[in-house]
Amino acid sequence: MKKGFFKKVLMGVGITLLLGIVVLSIHIYMVTRPKAPDASTIAMARIDFKQGVTQEDAAKITTWLYQQKGIDHVLCNPDSKIAVFTFHPISTSADAIVAHFKSSLPYKAERFMPTKEQMQSGCPVAATSFSYKAYSFFNHLF
Repeated sequence: MKKGFFKKVLMGVGITLLLGIVVLSIHIYMVTRPKAPDASTIAMARIDFKQGVTQEDAAKITTWLYQQKGIDHVLCNPDSKIAVFTFHPISTSADAIVAHFKSSLPYKAERFMPTKEQMQSGCPVAATSFSYKAYSFFNHLF
């Protein structure tokens, strides 16, 4: 009697565990697959200035960027000589914004584009986390 009960409990736990793994796998696949930008998608870009930027300049840059179509939020730091902005990629592109910025304002500026190595080292936890390993596994499967 005890053997039969123990076997049923073990089978129930095993089936539940297997079902949980399948559901988790499907969830990870659905969340991590690439998708086209939509109206709620927000991207981030950075502009590096090749000259000194004062607080007044930072205010002008911030105001100008906020006036552009698709811009969501702007931060301009005169000490580090960078401006970071978020935008809706369905409305505009970072390259278009930066090109218009360079032609409209008298600042020597370039869009910052991280190298492949910088992109891979962006988050030191990500490469060793279980989520990243699961993402890599499913990314190679499909």
